[in-house]
Amino acid sequence: MIPFNELLLFTGACFLLVITPGPNMLYLLSRSVCQGRAAGIVSLFGVLLGFSVHMLGAAFGLSAIFLAIPAAYEALRWAGVIYLLWLAWGSLKPGAQSPFAMRELPVDSRRKLFVMGFVINALNPKVAMFCIALFPQFINPAYGSVFWQSMTLGVIQAMVSFTVNLMLVLSAASIASWFARNPTWMTLQRYVMGGVLAALAVRIMLEPRRVL
Repeated sequence: MIPFNELLLFTGACFLLVITPGPNMLYLLSRSVCQGRAAGIVSLFGVLLGFSVHMLGAAFGLSAIFLAIPAAYEALRWAGVIYLLWLAWGSLKPGAQSPFAMRELPVDSRRKLFVMGFVINALNPKVAMFCIALFPQFINPAYGSVFWQSMTLGVIQAMVSFTVNLMLVLSAASIASWFARNPTWMTLQRYVMGGVLAALAVRIMLEPRRVL
Protein backbone atom coordinates (compact mmCIF):
# COMPACT_ATOMS: atom_id res chain seq x y z
CA MET A 1 0.00 0.00 0.00
CA ILE A 2 1.31 3.45 -0.92
CA PRO A 3 2.24 5.46 2.22
CA PHE A 4 -0.21 8.18 3.20
CA ASN A 5 2.35 10.99 2.91
CA GLU A 6 3.10 9.99 -0.68
CA LEU A 7 -0.62 9.88 -1.47
CA LEU A 8 -0.91 13.43 -0.11
CA LEU A 9 1.96 14.57 -2.34
CA PHE A 10 0.35 12.87 -5.33
CA THR A 11 -2.96 14.57 -4.52
CA GLY A 12 -1.13 17.90 -4.59
CA ALA A 13 0.38 17.05 -7.96
CA CYS A 14 -3.11 16.17 -9.25
CA PHE A 15 -4.38 19.53 -8.01
CA LEU A 16 -1.63 21.30 -9.95
CA LEU A 17 -2.55 19.33 -13.06
CA VAL A 18 -6.20 20.30 -12.79
CA ILE A 19 -5.61 24.04 -12.32
CA THR A 20 -2.98 24.15 -15.08
CA PRO A 21 -4.50 25.38 -18.37
CA GLY A 22 -5.28 22.52 -20.73
CA PRO A 23 -8.00 21.18 -23.06
CA ASN A 24 -10.26 20.04 -20.20
CA MET A 25 -10.20 23.32 -18.30
CA LEU A 26 -10.61 25.45 -21.41
CA TYR A 27 -13.57 23.36 -22.58
CA LEU A 28 -15.35 23.27 -19.21
CA LEU A 29 -14.85 26.96 -18.45
CA SER A 30 -15.88 28.11 -21.91
CA ARG A 31 -19.00 25.93 -21.88
CA SER A 32 -19.97 27.08 -18.40
CA VAL A 33 -19.50 30.75 -19.26
CA CYS A 34 -21.23 30.59 -22.65
CA GLN A 35 -23.98 28.04 -21.99
CA GLY A 36 -24.47 27.97 -18.22
CA ARG A 37 -23.70 25.74 -15.25
CA ALA A 38 -25.89 22.84 -16.41
CA ALA A 39 -23.93 22.57 -19.66
CA GLY A 40 -20.67 22.70 -17.73
CA ILE A 41 -21.75 19.89 -15.39
CA VAL A 42 -22.86 17.65 -18.27
CA SER A 43 -19.52 18.27 -19.97
CA LEU A 44 -17.72 17.49 -16.70
CA PHE A 45 -19.30 14.03 -16.45
CA GLY A 46 -18.06 13.32 -19.96
CA VAL A 47 -14.58 14.43 -18.91
CA LEU A 48 -14.78 12.17 -15.85
CA LEU A 49 -15.60 9.15 -18.04
CA GLY A 50 -12.62 10.02 -20.22
CA PHE A 51 -10.35 9.51 -17.20
CA SER A 52 -11.10 5.78 -17.31
CA VAL A 53 -9.20 5.52 -20.61
CA HIS A 54 -6.04 7.00 -19.11
CA MET A 55 -6.41 5.23 -15.76
CA LEU A 56 -6.76 1.73 -17.25
CA GLY A 57 -4.07 2.37 -19.85
CA ALA A 58 -1.61 3.52 -17.19
CA ALA A 59 -2.45 0.66 -14.83
CA PHE A 60 -1.89 -2.08 -17.41
CA GLY A 61 1.03 -0.35 -19.13
CA LEU A 62 2.98 0.53 -15.99
CA SER A 63 2.49 -2.95 -14.57
CA ALA A 64 4.13 -4.40 -17.67
CA ILE A 65 6.98 -1.88 -17.61
CA PHE A 66 7.83 -2.42 -13.95
CA LEU A 67 7.80 -6.19 -14.36
CA ALA A 68 9.69 -6.38 -17.65
CA ILE A 69 11.98 -3.32 -17.66
CA PRO A 70 12.62 -1.97 -14.14
CA ALA A 71 15.27 0.41 -15.48
CA ALA A 72 12.56 2.23 -17.45
CA TYR A 73 11.66 4.02 -14.22
CA GLU A 74 14.55 6.44 -14.71
CA ALA A 75 13.42 7.27 -18.23
CA LEU A 76 9.89 7.91 -17.00
CA ARG A 77 11.17 10.03 -14.12
CA TRP A 78 13.02 12.34 -16.50
CA ALA A 79 10.00 12.40 -18.81
CA GLY A 80 8.03 13.68 -15.85
CA VAL A 81 10.58 16.42 -15.20
CA ILE A 82 10.55 17.55 -18.84
CA TYR A 83 6.75 17.44 -18.95
CA LEU A 84 6.36 19.61 -15.84
CA LEU A 85 8.89 22.11 -17.15
CA TRP A 86 6.96 22.23 -20.44
CA LEU A 87 3.73 22.99 -18.54
CA ALA A 88 5.55 25.66 -16.53
CA TRP A 89 6.79 27.29 -19.74
CA GLY A 90 3.24 27.22 -21.11
CA SER A 91 2.18 29.43 -18.21
CA LEU A 92 5.23 31.70 -18.21
CA LYS A 93 5.93 32.24 -21.92
CA PRO A 94 5.16 35.65 -23.43
CA GLY A 95 1.65 35.87 -24.82
CA ALA A 96 0.28 32.91 -22.85
CA GLN A 97 -3.46 33.16 -22.26
CA SER A 98 -5.16 32.53 -18.95
CA PRO A 99 -7.86 29.81 -18.96
CA PHE A 100 -10.18 32.40 -17.38
CA ALA A 101 -10.18 34.63 -20.45
CA MET A 102 -13.67 35.08 -21.92
CA ARG A 103 -14.55 33.04 -25.05
CA GLU A 104 -17.50 32.66 -27.41
CA LEU A 105 -18.91 29.23 -28.41
CA PRO A 106 -22.09 28.00 -30.16
CA VAL A 107 -24.81 26.31 -28.08
CA ASP A 108 -24.65 22.48 -28.15
CA SER A 109 -27.05 19.74 -27.00
CA ARG A 110 -26.41 17.93 -23.72
CA ARG A 111 -25.58 14.73 -25.57
CA LYS A 112 -22.95 16.51 -27.64
CA LEU A 113 -21.59 18.22 -24.52
CA PHE A 114 -21.13 14.86 -22.78
CA VAL A 115 -19.55 13.20 -25.81
CA MET A 116 -17.22 16.12 -26.44
CA GLY A 117 -16.17 16.14 -22.79
CA PHE A 118 -15.32 12.45 -23.03
CA VAL A 119 -13.45 12.77 -26.33
CA ILE A 120 -11.48 15.85 -25.25
CA ASN A 121 -10.27 14.14 -22.07
CA ALA A 122 -9.71 10.70 -23.61
CA LEU A 123 -7.46 12.36 -26.21
CA ASN A 124 -5.97 14.89 -23.80
CA PRO A 125 -2.15 14.65 -24.03
CA LYS A 126 -1.76 16.49 -20.72
CA VAL A 127 -3.60 13.78 -18.77
CA ALA A 128 -1.90 10.98 -20.71
CA MET A 129 1.55 12.39 -20.01
CA PHE A 130 0.69 12.90 -16.34
CA CYS A 131 -0.30 9.25 -15.97
CA ILE A 132 2.66 7.86 -17.89
CA ALA A 133 5.37 10.18 -16.58
CA LEU A 134 4.32 10.90 -12.98
CA PHE A 135 2.54 7.76 -11.78
CA PRO A 136 5.89 5.89 -11.56
CA GLN A 137 7.22 8.49 -9.11
CA PHE A 138 4.64 7.28 -6.57
CA ILE A 139 4.68 3.55 -7.33
CA ASN A 140 7.00 1.05 -5.69
CA PRO A 141 6.74 -2.73 -6.15
CA ALA A 142 7.61 -3.05 -2.46
CA TYR A 143 4.18 -1.57 -1.66
CA GLY A 144 2.33 -4.41 -3.41
CA SER A 145 0.64 -4.85 -6.78
CA VAL A 146 1.77 -2.22 -9.28
CA PHE A 147 -1.58 -2.56 -11.05
CA TRP A 148 -3.62 -1.73 -7.94
CA GLN A 149 -1.24 1.08 -6.99
CA SER A 150 -1.82 2.55 -10.45
CA MET A 151 -5.58 2.16 -10.09
CA THR A 152 -5.47 3.85 -6.68
CA LEU A 153 -3.57 6.80 -8.11
CA GLY A 154 -5.98 6.95 -11.04
CA VAL A 155 -9.01 7.10 -8.76
CA ILE A 156 -7.40 9.87 -6.70
CA GLN A 157 -6.61 11.81 -9.86
CA ALA A 158 -10.20 11.46 -11.10
CA MET A 159 -11.65 12.53 -7.73
CA VAL A 160 -9.41 15.60 -7.48
CA SER A 161 -10.17 16.56 -11.06
CA PHE A 162 -13.91 16.18 -10.60
CA THR A 163 -13.99 18.17 -7.36
CA VAL A 164 -11.87 21.08 -8.59
CA ASN A 165 -13.52 21.24 -12.00
CA LEU A 166 -16.98 21.15 -10.42
CA MET A 167 -16.10 24.19 -8.34
CA LEU A 168 -14.73 25.92 -11.44
CA VAL A 169 -17.86 25.09 -13.43
CA LEU A 170 -20.17 26.42 -10.71
CA SER A 171 -18.25 29.68 -10.40
CA ALA A 172 -16.90 30.03 -13.96
CA ALA A 173 -18.91 33.11 -14.94
CA SER A 174 -18.03 34.99 -11.75
CA ILE A 175 -14.35 34.07 -11.96
CA ALA A 176 -14.08 35.02 -15.63
CA SER A 177 -15.80 38.36 -15.01
CA TRP A 178 -13.53 39.13 -12.05
CA PHE A 179 -10.36 38.37 -14.01
CA ALA A 180 -11.64 40.42 -16.95
CA ARG A 181 -11.93 43.40 -14.59
CA ASN A 182 -8.53 42.66 -13.03
CA PRO A 183 -6.09 41.69 -15.83
CA THR A 184 -3.08 42.09 -13.52
CA TRP A 185 -4.31 39.21 -11.36
CA MET A 186 -4.85 37.10 -14.48
CA THR A 187 -1.18 37.57 -15.34
CA LEU A 188 -0.12 36.87 -11.74
CA GLN A 189 -2.10 33.62 -11.79
CA ARG A 190 -0.05 32.42 -14.76
CA TYR A 191 3.28 33.26 -13.11
CA VAL A 192 2.40 31.62 -9.79
CA MET A 193 1.25 28.46 -11.57
CA GLY A 194 4.38 28.31 -13.72
CA GLY A 195 6.63 28.74 -10.68
CA VAL A 196 4.91 25.98 -8.71
CA LEU A 197 5.13 23.54 -11.63
CA ALA A 198 8.82 24.31 -12.13
CA ALA A 199 9.46 23.71 -8.41
CA LEU A 200 7.75 20.32 -8.58
CA ALA A 201 9.90 19.40 -11.59
CA VAL A 202 13.06 20.29 -9.64
CA ARG A 203 11.91 18.17 -6.70
CA ILE A 204 11.46 15.10 -8.92
CA MET A 205 14.78 15.78 -10.65
CA LEU A 206 16.65 15.82 -7.32
CA GLU A 207 14.88 12.75 -5.93
CA PRO A 208 17.37 9.92 -5.15
CA ARG A 209 17.36 7.07 -7.63
CA ARG A 210 14.95 4.34 -6.55
CA VAL A 211 16.10 0.73 -6.57
CA LEU A 212 13.27 -1.51 -7.83
